[in-house]
Order: sequence, then structure tokens, then C-alpha cells
Amino acid sequence: MAFGRRIRRRSRPLRRKIGDAVVVVAILAGATLLAARLERYSQPEISGVARVVDGDSLAIGKRRLRLMGIDAPEIAQNCRRDGRDYDCGVEAATYLRGLVGANPVDCRAEGVDRYGRDLVRCIAGGKDLNEAMVRAGHAVAFGDYRVAEAAARKSRSGVWAGEFDPPKQWRAVHGGLDEDWHVGFGPVLAFLRHLFGV
Repeated sequence: MAFGRRIRRRSRPLRRKIGDAVVVVAILAGATLLAARLERYSQPEISGVARVVDGDSLAIGKRRLRLMGIDAPEIAQNCRRDGRDYDCGVEAATYLRGLVGANPVDCRAEGVDRYGRDLVRCIAGGKDLNEAMVRAGHAVAFGDYRVAEAAARKSRSGVWAGEFDPPKQWRAVHGGLDEDWHVGFGPVLAFLRHLFGV
């Protein structure tokens, strides 16, 4: 092996250099777009006048919000109390509407579900809406608020005063949005769809 010999490096073809430059520009443009879109999520506070969609969902402007850690009966869901069926889904939405009243709602976003809804914990009129819904028996604990659910069961409040199918079980039979947002890649895909407005 001759150490004194120079090794000639092959020059890359021009079209390869241009291709590399295009890739770099595309990556920089994508990063810039991503940074601009992420700016919205750097502020996890969402506040304003809310419209109640159902017992665990709100809307503020065009943003759809899902109360995190709880699961309320669906609007079309019936439960049984005192030997009669009643509209427990409508009752849950009505109760949440009463909690919100004319108060502005202050929410803290903690993620996005597979349907593009912000997962939030909200306060209105000084009340924690998520906990209040569970404590009143108009929603069940869904990962959080177990103490509030135990209190509702003990006092036989809301749905606990009679018989009901847990909302998740009711949806499995009658249809509706699957609230198990944490399963698989759903949250990641929803976040990306939400991020890029798709």
C-alpha cells in the first residue's frame, strides 16, 4: 500500500447534488410549517363561552373538547330508575349545561383524541366540571375521578340510583365514538390530522 498516493474522490453527479438540496429545502419547509402549527398547542389553555354537546363534550368556537377522565351516557342512551326508563344521556347533558350556565369555561388541554377533540379538564363558575359530573353520578370515572365515583355510588346519585349500561358498553352495542383514545396509534394519527388541519 502506497501512503504517498492521493486517493481521488469521485465527484457526485450534479443531479444528485440538486436532489439533496431539494430534500434539505423540503425538510426545512416542513419543520417551519410544523413549528407554526405547534404554536397553537404550546398554549394548552382554552377559554371562552362553551356550548354543551353532550355529558362529556363541549365546543368553544370551532374547537371540540372532550372532558378527560370521565365518560357520560350518550345523548340517545336510556337508563332505568324507579322501574322506568329515562333519558340519562339527555339528563347528563342538561346537568353539564347547568354547571356551565352563563360562565366562561377555562380548560387545560392535555392531548388530542383520535377524533381531533382536545382532551381537557375544565372549570366554570369555580367548579371542576369533570369531577362534578362524576360526583353527581352523571358520568362514570374513565381513568380518573375514582373517589368522586365512589361518592356518587354511595349516595346513589344520578345513574347510580338505578340500572344502566356503562357508556362504553352501550356504545359497543348501539354505536357511537369509541372513547378508548389511548389504544394503538389513534392519538398520534388524530394529533397529526389536527395539527395539519386534515
